Amino acid sequence: MPELPEVETTVRGLAAVLQDVRLTSVVTRRADLRRAFPVDLGQRMTGARIVSLGRRAKYGLIATDRGDSMIFHLGMSGRWRIDPEDIGTHDHLVMQTDSGHVLSLFDPRRFGSVDLIETTSIASFPSFAAMGPEPLGDDFTPAYLRERLKGRASPIKAMLLDQRIVAGLGNIYVCEALNMARISPLRAAGQIGPAKLKPLVAAIKAVLVDAIAAGGSTLRDYARPDGQLGYFAKQWRVYGREGEACPCGGTVVRTVQSGRSSFWCPTCQK
Repeated sequence: MPELPEVETTVRGLAAVLQDVRLTSVVTRRADLRRAFPVDLGQRMTGARIVSLGRRAKYGLIATDRGDSMIFHLGMSGRWRIDPEDIGTHDHLVMQTDSGHVLSLFDPRRFGSVDLIETTSIASFPSFAAMGPEPLGDDFTPAYLRERLKGRASPIKAMLLDQRIVAGLGNIYVCEALNMARISPLRAAGQIGPAKLKPLVAAIKAVLVDAIAAGGSTLRDYARPDGQLGYFAKQWRVYGREGEACPCGGTVVRTVQSGRSSFWCPTCQK
């Protein structure tokens, strides 16, 4: 599933061709993805000018001059395509702009979603209402994390994946950040003191910044809107590297936690 860096990369790619342009056509080519498309999506978006693009957690936001915002989630296999050579079976939403570009939302497995709400109501959108702060934002600090983890017996990895604690973190980047901060994914969250939380927050931010700069990590169906592949996977310290050497010289192992693979190094992560 595309994680925060992949969605951020997608939004930046879309901004290059959508910012300040007008949509001349917005067409849904089926009734639904994970859930139904808004029935009035085409009517409300056609003729609108795009005034801003952004991201909240793993969702992309496209705001118009009509006071509406399209909120999209890429699900397991979704990606936007800019000026595709052809429109195929899995291009479920197609938009055309007055600058001559065609954009399609391509989603073979249809686990993505598209919603349309008033821009002023974004904070109360059901998926956002209980979310924690953005990990790259100023509100995500060691002090904040210490307060939220106080007394928690759950593993630190599970807590970092909890969107109520911090928004947008996914499996790949939590594994990488925990390795960088030398913290075991199995360690009880409430037992991690300030001396470890400060480098952990710094590691989370650094991993995300580096991943965005690299265009994200290409896994299965994900590609950037321009068709290029993200290459952060070449920089992975531990993720997907079971049996290989950790940067510390130890050996990466794989442990299953709550049905998800955790890749980590018992030598340096305590």
